[in-house]
Amino acid sequence: MKIRRSISRKQKVILGCSIILLTWYAFCLPRQLFHFPYSTVVTDRNEELLGARIASDGQWRFPPRQTTPDKIKQCLIEFEDRHFYRHWGVNPLAIGRAFYQNLKEKRIVSGGSTLTMQTIRLARNEPRTFGEKIIEMIWATRLEFRYSKEKILSLYISHAPFGGNVVGLDAAAWRYFGHSAEDLSWAESATLAVLPNAPAMIHLSKGRKALLAKRNRLLKQLLAKGKLPLSDYELAISEPLPDEPHPLPQVAPYLVSRFYQEKNGEYNVSTIDKSTQKQIEELAERWSNEFNRSDIRNMAILVIDIRTNQVVAYCGNVHFTRQKQGNQVDVIQAPRSTGSILKPFLYYTMLQEGSLLPHTLLPDIPININGFAPQNFNLHFEGAVPASEALARSLNIPSVTMLQQYGVPKFHHFLQQIGLKTITRSPSHYGLSLILGGAEATLWDVTNAYANMGRSLLKQPQTSARLLLNTPETILPGTFEPGAVWQVFDAIKEVNRPEEIDWKAIPSMQPIAWKTGTSYGFRDAWAVGVTPRYAVGVWVGNATGEGKPELIGARTAGPVLFDVFNILPSAHWFERPTGIFVEAEVCRESGHLKSRFCADTDTLLILPAGLKTEACPYHHLVTLSADETHRVYENCANAEPTIRKSWFSLPPVWEWYYKQHHPEYKPLPPFKAGCGEASLLPMQFIYPSPNARIKLPKQLDGSRGFLTVELAHSNPNTIIFWHLDNTYLTQTQDFHKLSLQPAPGKHSLTAVDSEGNTVSTTFFIE
Repeated sequence: MKIRRSISRKQKVILGCSIILLTWYAFCLPRQLFHFPYSTVVTDRNEELLGARIASDGQWRFPPRQTTPDKIKQCLIEFEDRHFYRHWGVNPLAIGRAFYQNLKEKRIVSGGSTLTMQTIRLARNEPRTFGEKIIEMIWATRLEFRYSKEKILSLYISHAPFGGNVVGLDAAAWRYFGHSAEDLSWAESATLAVLPNAPAMIHLSKGRKALLAKRNRLLKQLLAKGKLPLSDYELAISEPLPDEPHPLPQVAPYLVSRFYQEKNGEYNVSTIDKSTQKQIEELAERWSNEFNRSDIRNMAILVIDIRTNQVVAYCGNVHFTRQKQGNQVDVIQAPRSTGSILKPFLYYTMLQEGSLLPHTLLPDIPININGFAPQNFNLHFEGAVPASEALARSLNIPSVTMLQQYGVPKFHHFLQQIGLKTITRSPSHYGLSLILGGAEATLWDVTNAYANMGRSLLKQPQTSARLLLNTPETILPGTFEPGAVWQVFDAIKEVNRPEEIDWKAIPSMQPIAWKTGTSYGFRDAWAVGVTPRYAVGVWVGNATGEGKPELIGARTAGPVLFDVFNILPSAHWFERPTGIFVEAEVCRESGHLKSRFCADTDTLLILPAGLKTEACPYHHLVTLSADETHRVYENCANAEPTIRKSWFSLPPVWEWYYKQHHPEYKPLPPFKAGCGEASLLPMQFIYPSPNARIKLPKQLDGSRGFLTVELAHSNPNTIIFWHLDNTYLTQTQDFHKLSLQPAPGKHSLTAVDSEGNTVSTTFFIE
């Protein structure tokens, strides 16, 4: 009984020790084998290398591979571990042979390590001792249980040293041969297979004869075993060794830098098309050389495929390698003053909500709103302009008038909804200047918004464009409706092109909905265009913010935009959305819905919301004397034979400028004496506008300057009597302008014409 108890106790001890050893063995291998920083690698959609950034430890170590190319696999196994597929991590015969050789030579001449053991050694990175060798053997057998042979081989080839600061097959292939590992020849594969064996002693700059001999010996072994055809062998041994390491590709360097900041140490397969990207970069280089003559140093181009929602070209700037001020800025991500590039969004919102119709007349006259006095780019006024034409010509004053009518807070909220993330301050901070460049946006956000407009016409989801394949899309809270987008694009595809030709007359030229923008002080030039296939955004300027007189969107960014579209495949124009529009009779002269007095009308397709807009307020039924020189009231005692007629009449200030550009316009004739007062006030102040706040400039001698007031009257021959604060000043005829020097404070200016009509305005001198 005592013997049985003794044996049972031993068995328990043995069993317990076995469990402990098995448990230790099961968990001896770390979950993550390698703990090294990796290079940031970016490829195009076809996994062609665009560029890379070195790892934080100064090594060119690409992220681990998943597979090993067949040529390098055969070379590596033949050279390092011929029994790789037949052992369990340790080759006893190789260990025994190494022990015998080392004992015979009385020094370490062979390690007997398998590829699995070498993988463990690379992971542990410990000094080579007999104790370390035992640990490597144990871990190697455990690694064989965890991973397949192919996985172990890929781990080894991803972390093997190839001389200098080059680690891993991918980095070595690009640094030594200038192409990917998948494209290695037999000679190149054999060269890389023998390098990890002694990378410190044999590399490109020294030991070249030994390296060449080892390479050719390996190739001969492959030939002898039938793994390498004779013709391939003869070509391989004739290939010379590379001379110097190759620089890595520098395609889309600003995109690579962006991934380096956001996805450091990862292998990133982007949506970029390398061929298109290189063409865009060459185009940007040519234009940059042209702009440099005017000291315009920076440019950015973004191309989005709106059907797939993928960025196909990302040119964040030019001259990446030059260490000049501003060249390292990725302008695609930099907030810049928007200029007029946001105007189509305001036109869209007002169409969508039924605040105007596409061709509604808008005022283009001098305005001053609480000290804000915008000017058109050409410093001229046209009195009244159809909304679509004002957008196509990028007139500032009609846009400000539209925003004043629509409301800054509503438009501010809409811009945030469509993804303009840099508009973060309150609506009151921007005010009406929001539509003229008072806010900043990025080329990324703006081009995305235009792309989403185009995508709405393709009936596809509206999201933020993708730079990485297989990444979730960001759903935008604000979406565009195709009906209003169609009307916006219909207007801005009529924008005059930089080449100043009739593009419609040339069948090969595709329609493009495009818009330019120029910021205050000529600091930013924008151009964004959309076709059914692509959205292209271009920015030109100086990243440092310096203004240049030549920095005008239509003259700099515009020509670049059309050169980009000439590179890209063309597409047929968008199909007009169906089931959205309704027919309506619209006044041909005012663009409003037809009133009962409009004579010339067109039947147009408009959005249903447009049916609630105002009927034409500019056509009136008037009664004229027979010679049409006077208006009269019916039953007037002095009436002569009369005719009734519909008459198109604009407000006095609109009329003042409108008739200068429209000689066909006929002002209403005056009332016949004694036949009553005008139903429409015949005069209006051009300047100052009501409640304007005015600062008088100082003259050269330091004295206070003058304020020039101006008034428009429908009858140019009338006499105007001027009063300031109930004090009579003077009278004018023909040209109703007057220079005043009022004291600081509130003032009231009154004008009375010879017919007794009166108009007043209040202003403040600061």
